[in-house]
Amino acid sequence: MSKNKSIFLPIVVGSFIGAIVMYFALMFSNKLSLNSNEVDKSIESQKPLYWVAPMDSNYRRDKPGKSPMGMDLVPVYANVEANEIDEKGIVSVSPHMSNNLGIRISQARLDRINADINTVGYVQFDEDRMVHMHPRVKGWIDRLYVKSEGEPVSKGQPVYAIYSLELVNAQDELLLAIKGGDSALIRSAITRLKALHVSQQTIDDVIKDGQARQTIIYRAPQDGVVNQLPIREGFFVEPKTTLISIVSLDTVWVEAEVFEQQSRDVHLGQAVKIHQDNDSGKQWLGVVDYIYPVLDPVTRTLRVRLRFENAEHQLKPNMFTNVTIQSSSSEPTVIIPREALIRTQKQDRVVLVKGDGKFKSVAVQVGKKDSESIEILSGILEGDRIVVSAQFLLDSESSKSSDFLRMGIEPVDHSMMDHSMKDEPELDHSKMDHSTMGHSTKDQSKPDHSKMDHSTMEHSKKEQPKHDHSKMDHSTMDHSKKDGASNDEGANLS
Repeated sequence: MSKNKSIFLPIVVGSFIGAIVMYFALMFSNKLSLNSNEVDKSIESQKPLYWVAPMDSNYRRDKPGKSPMGMDLVPVYANVEANEIDEKGIVSVSPHMSNNLGIRISQARLDRINADINTVGYVQFDEDRMVHMHPRVKGWIDRLYVKSEGEPVSKGQPVYAIYSLELVNAQDELLLAIKGGDSALIRSAITRLKALHVSQQTIDDVIKDGQARQTIIYRAPQDGVVNQLPIREGFFVEPKTTLISIVSLDTVWVEAEVFEQQSRDVHLGQAVKIHQDNDSGKQWLGVVDYIYPVLDPVTRTLRVRLRFENAEHQLKPNMFTNVTIQSSSSEPTVIIPREALIRTQKQDRVVLVKGDGKFKSVAVQVGKKDSESIEILSGILEGDRIVVSAQFLLDSESSKSSDFLRMGIEPVDHSMMDHSMKDEPELDHSKMDHSTMGHSTKDQSKPDHSKMDHSTMEHSKKEQPKHDHSKMDHSTMDHSKKDGASNDEGANLS
């Protein structure tokens, strides 16, 4: 009896454990089945928004079909589309790779742009302070008081003396009018002498002495230096002859040129400063005096005239100077480092830091610029983080999945293309060279040749003797359907 109990007890325990295992296995199987059904129902309940071509996302259809390239259209669901839009143009870079690429990041800030224009200029005479002396009569230069160009003269200083018969006659008329006591004639004679540029001092001396002067002295009308002196003593002159030119150096002009794109930043009265390439460090302050209306057709630059006070006469004509046209104060604007900007023919871009190792190239509109910064009119905001190093590589990667406008190519829409009228049988492939095509990897087991038409195939030129049929097994061949009437086999049987 004890022996039967020892056998029965393990059997009972084993059966009990087996029942428990089967129970839990059944419950787990039902749960998996339930979850699977719920997933299937969830997938079935989510209908595609549309179908797109695998190679062209612009080709969309409202039902399954084939793309223009013959590929099956891919369904697009609501959540998938949202993810694709969010990730369009995004480039993800691991921290390790970011360090290897040397990516440096800066931040767009709100500040005033220093748009000073730096150029070069040449000192010129102030032509508003230049006078030319011409005689009002014909005559001869009796004496010349200045001898060379560049000689300084003072206002009222004698310059030249001239003998003219017309001047002598005008003096005689004055003396005759005085003797006659006719006040009207006297006034008329004095007026004529003044019209001939005879000084009041000379007229008074003639009236006082009662005798006409044979030569009349003419004096400098202003302080300055002799700019032109084309005459010498004894020259015969007439009203069209330029006797002498005197120019003042108290103010000078500086002729400068600015680029065409900088011309909009130059205004009349704008402050400017100049300095020379020497160790003195001296600067002269002036203003924009005139902006020429025409650009140079060769250099595409605009001439600008600047005016400077030159009381010490340190600025001399034809002297070379460095010019800085100072920008007028403007409102603060968004600026970024110049090295962060990517310039192309079609648009300007910067690489924006999206966070978590993600970057995206965005288009921006630029404004003024200086040696270090550039103004951003639109595209990014103050506080946005941007890439200032290795941005060209990131921009290239971002362009692969972003819009095609940055390459100057519009996306092609194949949705309106009609391929139904294409006559494919007319394509002639007879001249195609298949010698270079690799068919070694082609799986030939699946092609179905059952419908091939062999009636037009020419085997007459096939070299048959090379085929060895001696080892061919004819035991499995079925000749029952072969029409042997045309074969005179009996005649050949011995």
